[in-house]
Amino acid sequence: MAKPLSLPFDPIARADELWKQRWGAVPSMAAITSIMRAQQILLGQVDAVVKPYGLTFARYEALVLLTFSKAGELPMSKIGERLMVHPTSVTNTVDRLVRSGLVAKRPNPNDGRGTLATITEKGREVVEAATRDLMAMDFGLGVYDDRECEQIFTLLRPLRVAAEDFEEG
Repeated sequence: MAKPLSLPFDPIARADELWKQRWGAVPSMAAITSIMRAQQILLGQVDAVVKPYGLTFARYEALVLLTFSKAGELPMSKIGERLMVHPTSVTNTVDRLVRSGLVAKRPNPNDGRGTLATITEKGREVVEAATRDLMAMDFGLGVYDDRECEQIFTLLRPLRVAAEDFEEG
């Protein structure tokens, strides 16, 4: 896919100026638009890195989560909870990983209705290689230093707390 031509101006800054003229200053509009554009840029960059492994960033996140578990497996419900996604998305993600041979599914012996997703040896190899590549490109955030990345995390945390992603403790 061809990269779009760079504009000779910042379209978000321009929209902010026009917004101010029409409705008054609302800094949150420029902030949200910048965050949404940053998400598009970052997702495109990380997806390009993991694509050669047959992954999307969502599938990569699921593999990483499985590697963090003691036994390399988790109930599907726990995967959805930890990744903060709908059960349908978890099923879709895990099923694609199963078709790729990166994850296996089996009935959960502790829950007659539940299913466990287990990372395979191939899945472990793929997640290690993809992680090396993502770390080499700083997950797309190479324009920021470590302190600035920590600041971004800190600035976005109250939004996540307000959305009840987790209990602040």
